[in-house]
Amino acid sequence: MGRRCNLSLSPVMLLFWFASFSLVNGKTNLTRPSVTPINRDLYHTSDTLMEEIKALVHRHPDKLYMEVIGSQNKGYRVEMTVVTYCRNRKEIDDRSKYRVLLSFGQHGRELITSELSLRILSILIGEQFLPNMDPSSLNNTLERFVIKMVPMENLNGRKLVEAGDLCERRNGRGVDLNRNWSVDWGKKEKDYDPYEENPGIAPFSEPETQIMRKLCVSFEPHIWVNVHSGMEALFMPYDHKNTTPHGSPAQRVRLMLENLNRLHCKQRCVVGSGGGSVGYLAHGTATDYMYDIARVPMAFTFEIYGDRTGSSKDCFKMFNPSDLTTFNGVLNDWSAAFFAMFNMSTHELDVLHSKISVPSLEKLVSIDDYLNGYLMERSSRYGKKKEVLELGMQEIRTYFRLFLLSSVLLMFMFCSRISKSRRQIVSGMPL
Repeated sequence: MGRRCNLSLSPVMLLFWFASFSLVNGKTNLTRPSVTPINRDLYHTSDTLMEEIKALVHRHPDKLYMEVIGSQNKGYRVEMTVVTYCRNRKEIDDRSKYRVLLSFGQHGRELITSELSLRILSILIGEQFLPNMDPSSLNNTLERFVIKMVPMENLNGRKLVEAGDLCERRNGRGVDLNRNWSVDWGKKEKDYDPYEENPGIAPFSEPETQIMRKLCVSFEPHIWVNVHSGMEALFMPYDHKNTTPHGSPAQRVRLMLENLNRLHCKQRCVVGSGGGSVGYLAHGTATDYMYDIARVPMAFTFEIYGDRTGSSKDCFKMFNPSDLTTFNGVLNDWSAAFFAMFNMSTHELDVLHSKISVPSLEKLVSIDDYLNGYLMERSSRYGKKKEVLELGMQEIRTYFRLFLLSSVLLMFMFCSRISKSRRQIVSGMPL
């Protein structure tokens, strides 16, 4: 005769049974929130996205030029793809054109930003179109620009995200690339989180920021846009303090952003300084460097998407649209916003250049910055070997510093000789 099962269970045993059942059946997770996975039907992998961009360049060599820049530091290796657009590639060095430098994917988890870079490139070369923009007007605007684009600044961090660490924003060795620049570097707020904001051991300690700084030095952009996700915003400097620059040019730039917000964000976007609008101060950011040190007239941070309803642990959902309708809406709205910004900025830059002649002294950078940026650009363009480049930079630095030292010594000797001669003349005069 079989034993009858006793259904009178204690509360502790009942809870244990329920938890075990939930784990086996996968219906409930009592210890961690659900996490939205990467939608592989919408998002390219980093490799396939780069292949798409390479194919675009191959199909349109008259307008696009691609270079892959490598760098390493203490065994940490980085490769960064840079795509340059010009309607006539023979005019790529035409200094009369306005120059735009765009960076996408600086934080690994913000996949949607690199998808936007691919969409913008496709529109630039005419494989996709903006529905509400006149093609002839767009062509006239683009005729005045050279656009240099970094589709995925933080490739190593992106690889970590694709491997399953969906909340990783830092680079491949744990440094936040948007805290590794020199303006107000290293300052930590009370809510500082090293996982989110590790600034590195020094400004420009990371190969990624070194490459971006060299691009800035060699290219000398008039417009810089650092593209992120996490909210919807059109930010101008500053990130490290709760203020925007003073003066008429800054007021005109803010008005331009407010027009973009009205036309393309439907007034959803926050407009103003990052430090005054995002809810916290950020130190050592790329945009503050571009404005304060590199003297880029228009330096922006665009935040193109954010889902504040999701859990802070559900990073893919927070930073990236996961359904087709929202995904296409973000790409359509923000590609239109970029081309509207190009159109508006030509007028603003014309006004700025007609009123202000920037002295050359204001554009001075360090000798190392200049040589690194200039020679890297020439190396990438003409295909010289990296070893030759590094040796050449070392030689030039050495000779330049010797020249400066000898010039100072000669000037000192000359001044000393003049002073001594005067003393002799004065002492030989009769009283």
